[in-house]
This record gives sequence, C-alpha cells and structure tokens, in this order.
Amino acid sequence: MSVIEATDIGVRFRKYRSRRRRLRAWLLRKEERQASEFWALRGVTFRVEEGEVLGVIGPNGAGKSTLLRVIAGIYRPDEGELRVRGKVSPLLTLGAGFRPDLTGRDNIYLNGVLLGLSRREVDARVDEIVSFAELKDFIDQPVRTYSSGMTARLGFAIATSLEPDILLIDEVLGVGDERFRRKSEDRMREFLHKAKAIVVVTHSMGFIRKFCTRALWVERGRVRLMGDPESVVAHYLREGRPRPTAEQVASRRS
Repeated sequence: MSVIEATDIGVRFRKYRSRRRRLRAWLLRKEERQASEFWALRGVTFRVEEGEVLGVIGPNGAGKSTLLRVIAGIYRPDEGELRVRGKVSPLLTLGAGFRPDLTGRDNIYLNGVLLGLSRREVDARVDEIVSFAELKDFIDQPVRTYSSGMTARLGFAIATSLEPDILLIDEVLGVGDERFRRKSEDRMREFLHKAKAIVVVTHSMGFIRKFCTRALWVERGRVRLMGDPESVVAHYLREGRPRPTAEQVASRRS
C-alpha cells in the first residue's frame, strides 16, 4: 500500500528583484510585473510504500527540501496531486519554532502542542526529552542562552519523541559532536521499526546505502533517477556534477 503518492507535482515561486518589491507586492496583493517565475519542482512523480525508507539526493538547490515541505503540508503544490496516508512528523529546521526568551522546558511544551500533543502527553515525555538532549543543567534557562548545538539537540529530542506514521528528515543527523551523532543514528534506527515510512534528504551517500530501501535523485526540480540505493548513488557520483538550479536558470532568462 502506498503511504505517499505524488503525481506530476509542481511548485512555482516568484522571484523579486528586491525585498522592497516583494513587500510591496504582498501589501498591495498585486503581482509584480518585473518578478520572474521559476519552478522549484516540476513533474515530480513517485510512490513510497509502507515499510520503505526513501533517500532523496541531489545538488544544493535541486528542490529536495521543497519536496519535503510539500509532503509535510507546508507548501501546497501548484500542479499535480499528492496523497499522504498517516500522521506526518517533519524534522526540518531543528529549533526553528523556539521562542528564545522562553526556557528550554517551556519550549518543549510549546513545540509539543504545535506538533499535536496534549499537555498530559508532553508531561509523559518531558524527562526523556531533557535526558536525550543532555540539557538537564540548562533546561530551565532561556533558549537564547543556548549554543546552536544545544538548540539543535533539543529540537531533535522533541521531534523524535513522537511516534509518527511518516517521518520526514532534512539533513539533521549532523547535530552535536561525534558521540551525539551516533546517538542520533541509534534513535533513527528505532524509527525504522516504528514508522510506516521515512523520507530522508541527505548529502551522506553512506547513510543512503546503509539505511534506505530506495533512493530518489532530484536535479533542477525534476526526478533524474529513482531505484535501488546502490545503483542511484553510483549514477549520482558518476554523473551528478553540480548544475544550475531552477532559480538560477530563471534568473539568467529574466
């Protein structure tokens, strides 16, 4: 059974010459004539079956993170159809939703609610979250006093405290030092047995080969190749030299 089914997905963005023009267009709710359009994704079709771990690879600006945001429901596709069956938990930008003046503990409750948990459910998880993030001595301090690594560890611990049907991961396994990275990988292995499906965006070909059941190569907003991880990675390493992004192409044409 398909847990994720994407058919001819397309996502279009407008590129403005300056922030001022973008703000003006937003305030007046008018299209800026001089703004150019580019397709971050176009004609993207794939399926993720129950029990699969799909690794998404490609150069920077290829549309990988945009694809995850479409699956997470953050972006709505401008064309095509997407079907997602199950509860989605995205590990996108760790700690992006934190309130810096609130304590780490307060942010656990705030983010837990935003992720769909009740206060009682957060109560049951908070000690484990603090322990995993290794922030016992700092959890009641404002997040603005945390280092970037501490913030990322807390964000990772919160996001992985859930039990989602579908887990989306965007290059977040490099948080912390080497010991914590190994700890994070162990947590990911636990999810491999719990979640119906996992979609991972990463530049680590080793991770793709080790953990994924299939790989999807995205380039300039389109699917270049999908299939067995070893085969896709081999083709990518042989042929996948950095190419202009869709935005760069649109910019040159404008």
